[in-house]
Amino acid sequence: MRYPTIKKDPDRLAIQPHLLQYEQCRASFGWDSVRAELAGLPGGNGLNLSHEAVDRHALGPLAQKVAIRWLGKGGELLDLTFADLRERSNRFANMLVSLGVTAGERVFCLSGRIPELYVAALGTVKNRSVFCPLFSAFGPEPICQRMARGDAQVLVTTERQYQKKIAALWERLPALRFVLLTDTPEHRDERVRSLSRLMTEASTDFTIPPTSPDDMAILHFTSGTTGMPKGAVHVHNAILTHYLTGKYVLDFHRDDIFWCTADPGWVTGTSYGIFAPLAHGITSIVDEADFDAERWYRILEEQKVTVWYTAPTAIRMLMRAPEEQRRRFDLSRLRLVHSVGEPLNPEAVIWGEKVLGLPIHDNWWQTETGGIMIANYVSQEIRPGSMGLPLPGIEAAIVRRMADDRVETIEEADVEGELALRPGWPSMFREYLHDEERYRKCFVDGWYITGDLARRDRDGYFWFVGRADDIIKTAGHMVGPFEVESALMEHPAVAEAGVIGKPEPVIGELVKAFVVLKQGLTPSDDLRLDLIGFGRARLGSAVAPKEISFVDNLPRTRSGKIMRRLLKARELGLPEGDTSTLEGSGAS
Repeated sequence: MRYPTIKKDPDRLAIQPHLLQYEQCRASFGWDSVRAELAGLPGGNGLNLSHEAVDRHALGPLAQKVAIRWLGKGGELLDLTFADLRERSNRFANMLVSLGVTAGERVFCLSGRIPELYVAALGTVKNRSVFCPLFSAFGPEPICQRMARGDAQVLVTTERQYQKKIAALWERLPALRFVLLTDTPEHRDERVRSLSRLMTEASTDFTIPPTSPDDMAILHFTSGTTGMPKGAVHVHNAILTHYLTGKYVLDFHRDDIFWCTADPGWVTGTSYGIFAPLAHGITSIVDEADFDAERWYRILEEQKVTVWYTAPTAIRMLMRAPEEQRRRFDLSRLRLVHSVGEPLNPEAVIWGEKVLGLPIHDNWWQTETGGIMIANYVSQEIRPGSMGLPLPGIEAAIVRRMADDRVETIEEADVEGELALRPGWPSMFREYLHDEERYRKCFVDGWYITGDLARRDRDGYFWFVGRADDIIKTAGHMVGPFEVESALMEHPAVAEAGVIGKPEPVIGELVKAFVVLKQGLTPSDDLRLDLIGFGRARLGSAVAPKEISFVDNLPRTRSGKIMRRLLKARELGLPEGDTSTLEGSGAS
């Protein structure tokens, strides 16, 4: 079904958008002009994410403005001004110095959306150390994989998370020197310490050392389908993309109240839950609690949110709530709604206009891109179901792979191919940590190959088609089948496991596993429940399979790779496609 284009009349908008003439801006754009809007470290000592996000405001007229308003799940409220954030992040940076943590060393954080997480992020990059967030619902195995691969030196976490998931991992994490507990008043021992006590002892004065724009600042892990999680490295220069997309896509103005619902365990919650709004000197809402339709509508009303950035899963859940619930709340201050994480259904865009009074602006980017690359803009028409138009400064194309491993761009409209970006934007990932070969394979003929399939219409709007690999997007989370399969195979009854994403209307996809039992064992409902519980204990509820089917064998290629697309096709009753590489197919 085709949905009508949603036309825009910028002259009728309450606030004039920063990006008014899209084509004109693209034609004249240069990243140097963005750099000129930022301050840089005093004395020409480079560029630091935390200085641009906090210190330059805290040392100016915005010092007492609320930077983060934290809403606790029990009803607590904490306002942190830019001056507060500067003081607390200075303490955190000094605390790292006292522990001997130096530039480039990794500081991991495993917690819910608590104030200490945001202070740790800002204090870590002030010290030129590397901030590495982990999703709090991960189980011990995904946590250990990421910390080991990331050479974790320090972990900031809570008492509960430590006891449940970390305490037994010390021997598997040889680089780990300190665990800092956010909710324990006294040190446990030399390695497990109280963050609050260390912070109290630390000075509020800290001078950010000279920082190169190309120094490593953030390490975000993204799951792959044929190997362990990949650590995408981002640098301080990424703040240029964060700032520009905050200006042109999210259309931040100085009096905005912004709410990004994403957890910093995912890249959206870092780029747009921390750095982009702070860089613009606006107030950002942080809600500790999980999704609840009533609570979310109340936050939008009571906090007078003007710009809201959320995920398609949350939008679909709101769509299932009674419209009467929405009508009980005054959302008149809300002027922009944005969505990211997976393609936004056209029905959701229309629902937003009908129920929220505003269309929902979809946009596209990846962990690897570090920031929004393609978007629907305030001043431009919306084509429901489209990712939108490339950001000024970003060259995007649809390409096809050639027989000689080269690519050619597809100039014709509405032809499917792989979405590619011309490298060089400031927030582009600089490496996969400890995996140079995998990183190198992402670039072909001067293009970054995103792994997404897409098409471009005759007016330049991009449309998502699907993933070129098997990544599973469930409730806004990225799940790699390999890590789920690996965990299941640790169960004493499991010989093999294959994992796919199965379409589910609310969460996008649910994780489904196909399990081959060891010889002599018989499938049963009790064993199925035991495996589901085992998966949750090892992986966490966000990653673990929600459905399990027992099979006699898994389809594999001759080289031994599980053909997950074949599992998915059979599960959904779809055509199986090319099976020439299938083990035992008889093809020559």
